[in-house]
Amino acid sequence: MTINPYRQALINKIEASVTESHVSAGSINTAYLSSGSGQPLILLHGGGAGAVTWYPSIATLSKHFRVIAPDIVGYGESDKPNAAYDKAYFCKWLKDFLSALDIPKAHIVGLSQGGAIALQFVLDNPEMVDKLVLVDAGGLGAKPPFASLFSMILMNSFPSSVTDRFFSRYILFNPKNRDPNHASYSIDVLKRAGGQNAFKQGRGSAVVEIPHASLRKIQNKALVIWGENDRLFPIEYGRNSAAQIPNAEFLSIKDAGHLPLMDQTHIFNKSVIDFLS
Repeated sequence: MTINPYRQALINKIEASVTESHVSAGSINTAYLSSGSGQPLILLHGGGAGAVTWYPSIATLSKHFRVIAPDIVGYGESDKPNAAYDKAYFCKWLKDFLSALDIPKAHIVGLSQGGAIALQFVLDNPEMVDKLVLVDAGGLGAKPPFASLFSMILMNSFPSSVTDRFFSRYILFNPKNRDPNHASYSIDVLKRAGGQNAFKQGRGSAVVEIPHASLRKIQNKALVIWGENDRLFPIEYGRNSAAQIPNAEFLSIKDAGHLPLMDQTHIFNKSVIDFLS
């Protein structure tokens, strides 16, 4: 199997022992990274590259937990079938993935679209989730401003270094805080066969707002983290929706955009560990 140099460069940047594996989640061949030991902690990335999006956090989190970061179906090195790519589809895949790894219960951290998947999963399977961390999460009613929405459509439809530079301004407070290999890998994945299926066939259905009445049913302890300078999912949506989750704390991070784990890595990692511990 050909090793993608951009993905490998990001894995090499993780200052911990990382295992790369594949497992069949139902019918989906799913790639994942794992590191550390102890209580399972599942990291769900947003749209884009895949599990390596978590390169700034895996080493630190793995000192406390058994960190498992899958390439969600449709992304990274996992299968990219023709499918609905809505919340129900992603949640079935996640349940199959956890079953394949014999994990009955875990902490879940979800970023962007991964946050929307985590929200729906905890609503459908509350007994399988311990604590929940939502990071600039979809499903909380955020309405991207026109310019940021346009940049996202452009990047996913015509992936290139040019469209990525345009898009980066809307997902990072400082685009220089993102390793260039992450951008290159994101472009590479989108250019593969099926690489745009999740975006074009899902048509944003995975991040459609979850009703407040449903959010109020979540009893798990939750931490909602938001970059104060998020230009894709403005912070007021996260703050308002987080208030609907009974046992949720809200944390805003200064000088951080849609990817606070890259803009403010130390603050982000410490906040997650403090909450989960």
